[in-house]
Amino acid sequence: MNETFDIAVIGATGLVGEALLMVLDEREFPVGNLFPLSAEAAVGQIAAFRERNLRVRALDSFDFATVALVFVVEPLAPAQLVRIEAAGCALVDLSGTLPERQAPCVVAGVNAPAAVGRWLRSPLPAAVALASVLGNLRTVLQLRRVTATACLAVSSHGREGVEELARQTAQLLNARPVEPQLFDRQIAFNLLARASAEMPDGHARDERRLAGELLEVLGEPQLPVAITCVQAPVFFGDSLAVSLLCAEPVDLPVVLHCLDDAPDLELVEQGDYPTAVGDALGQDLVYVGRVRAGLHDPCELNLWIASDNVRKGSALNAVQLGELLLKPHL
Repeated sequence: MNETFDIAVIGATGLVGEALLMVLDEREFPVGNLFPLSAEAAVGQIAAFRERNLRVRALDSFDFATVALVFVVEPLAPAQLVRIEAAGCALVDLSGTLPERQAPCVVAGVNAPAAVGRWLRSPLPAAVALASVLGNLRTVLQLRRVTATACLAVSSHGREGVEELARQTAQLLNARPVEPQLFDRQIAFNLLARASAEMPDGHARDERRLAGELLEVLGEPQLPVAITCVQAPVFFGDSLAVSLLCAEPVDLPVVLHCLDDAPDLELVEQGDYPTAVGDALGQDLVYVGRVRAGLHDPCELNLWIASDNVRKGSALNAVQLGELLLKPHL
């Protein structure tokens, strides 16, 4: 691979941005020059990439015509997207900035053929994990309904979420009163019934986004889904309890064989189960366990998923989408 490409990363100093730079290096992505960018707060900070310290530049003054690919980690104003589009750059959006009509939502191992055009969206990390499992299972199951409870790590809120959980934990362990700041109430040693702002219909924003992105990736817009996102007192790693209703009785040995053969999954043997902290962190696989038929309905399948939300669900999928965009030029 001799050709290289200059790229920009908007939001390179956040948790996902740092992981993105690490994965770019590990996968030997053909980077020529890398330009870390930010709208305001991070300008002048340092982003480390391939044993170099790169100073974060101001987004407003950057000439996007100088790069071939842009990773968008932090939300952008519409005017900035117009500038990027005018420069003719390829783009991978992790921030949820782009609407569906502007770019397809893609999980690399599930619907890579949908990666058409110059702009792609990488879905929420929980959607990446769930789509990775269901994308494999639908080769042996005909899904009729998906119900999932996603226990989301505080790192889904970036470094502020991690710092808030650490601060509250320290306050409680030192017998001091908890003072919530980022979250609306105590998150340490607690579970919150929603992980993002609630919309007028009672569903949270991340629940609607997760459901929409999942159906788009699976290419099944009419598939009924029920999603609940819970804010868990976990620093890194999402965990999902999933129940599937299928068109026919579930053949459990066939399901287990399918999951065991999938290259992007790690099936944990029956009698054991995966955890985010003990198994998924730092890994490029989605972990699946507790695979079992329904108690009363032979057409029901239940399972447990654990995945690294920052690395697997965000950084790795984004880099793989970047590879798809640049593949015709290599």
